[in-house]
Amino acid sequence: MRTLPALKRAIADFHARRLTIALVPTMGALHAGHLALVRLAQRRADRVIVSIFVNPAQFAPHEDLRTYPRPFATDVAALAALKTDLVWAPAVSTMYPDGFATRIVPEGPATAGLEDRFRPHFFAGVATVVAKLLIQCEADIAVFGEKDYQQLKVVTRLARDLGLKTRIAGAPIVREADGLALSSRNRYLSPREREAAPALYRVLKDCAAKIAAGRPLADVLSAGRAAITQAGFALDYFEARHADTLAPLATAKDGPIRLLVAARIGGTRLIDNVGV
Repeated sequence: MRTLPALKRAIADFHARRLTIALVPTMGALHAGHLALVRLAQRRADRVIVSIFVNPAQFAPHEDLRTYPRPFATDVAALAALKTDLVWAPAVSTMYPDGFATRIVPEGPATAGLEDRFRPHFFAGVATVVAKLLIQCEADIAVFGEKDYQQLKVVTRLARDLGLKTRIAGAPIVREADGLALSSRNRYLSPREREAAPALYRVLKDCAAKIAAGRPLADVLSAGRAAITQAGFALDYFEARHADTLAPLATAKDGPIRLLVAARIGGTRLIDNVGV
């Protein structure tokens, strides 16, 4: 579906048959992680809509909007193989028509000093487009991957604060055999960078085990940052945060913990996280 009237007709048919709707929002360039989200959505609802929309509002001028991969035919074929019910693929002019003048500027988890510190434009773009997609698709549930953990928390708060009917569900990170979290940007890694990249997950796991064993939080984080740098990364952040609010933690006793990392290797920026 490429037009709102066509989408609305399909959704009206779902509702007439009292079918529940799950939405999986994506920007395309689908990999096994995205397909795992679709399978989870199929278990949670009667009909699954996958949106494919490369959202210009979440890219800064220096980021890769122009070069972001758009293998649309391949994506649709992969979704068809899973028997996905509907693909919502609007044009930019449909999502942001002439005169569009409204955006959502989230706070709370969106201002935790993680991704927002390095991409201050990002979550306003995400929140605005996700709100539009949830409303357009009238979703009962929407599935987001835990790899973009801060985004998951922002979207969860968005749906709750705006009183949307959609329930937000997180899905576990899908990884390569060596632990590297699947990402559309992994294709940019050189062979040498790809060999080094799993160090992020190894450090996360090692630090999570040390924190669970009672090692001081500050000491574990300091050693983890050093290990990530020694593996060839330029570190943006490596933080222990409250798993629900993303607030900073003074000690491991201050709440459930999520370790989150963002780092660059070569020209590629990778993010990952684990629970403790």
